[in-house]
Amino acid sequence: MAWTNSKIFSATMEDVLENTTAIDLNADTINVALFDNTVTPSQTVASANTAYGAGVWAAGGVGDTPSWPAVGRPLVTPGVTFSSNVVTFDAPDTVSADATTDLASVFGCLVYDDTIVTPVADQGVCFNYFGGSNSVVNGRMGRGL
Repeated sequence: MAWTNSKIFSATMEDVLENTTAIDLNADTINVALFDNTVTPSQTVASANTAYGAGVWAAGGVGDTPSWPAVGRPLVTPGVTFSSNVVTFDAPDTVSADATTDLASVFGCLVYDDTIVTPVADQGVCFNYFGGSNSVVNGRMGRGL
């Protein structure tokens, strides 16, 4: 298998609700790391396997240092809103460090908290499938390049 959908990690939600972890989506550094199609994300993995560099997230990262490092780039001014019984986590589009970024075969991303270190460092919040192969050439995105 490979990417098929986007999900919030159930273990992370359980950890937040049970006060096992103190993720603050408005104040913590939330990173977005890009991945190829060799990973098979799962919503139901244990907390430790949601983390960047663990489980399926230990390989398959896509980066172009220093423009877009493999560990990802931080979201700027993320926020959480609640309206009409829907909770939304959003942030402005994250851009690379320069206009020379080249990325190939990007299928999805891991959104993780880079601030907390215990009980799980770099704990994943969610993973997002981009619907197929995406690329960036000289800082410009082109689907299926």
